[in-house]
Amino acid sequence: MHMSKEIDFKNRDRYVQLGIVIAALRKMRGFSQEQLAEKANVSRSHISSIEAPGIARPFSLEIFFNIADALEIAPADLLNASIFPDKIIHSRKG
Repeated sequence: MHMSKEIDFKNRDRYVQLGIVIAALRKMRGFSQEQLAEKANVSRSHISSIEAPGIARPFSLEIFFNIADALEIAPADLLNASIFPDKIIHSRKG
């Protein structure tokens, strides 16, 4: 089964939202895509495709955990941020 071509419709928005949150947190941390890719041990093009708005790019839990660690956020918080982005992203103000 080719995951990238056959994503469950209900999961599509989840991947898109997660990519948006990863991009937002990366920018808040001041990382380039190259820097995040290096820290997460994936290629820059993979980070780019995960972050691309409107494109649902499935990726493994291994990569998810690596990205969370690189962004210095708990994996659960990264998932929560994709569901409740304002609550998580703006809770660290001040």
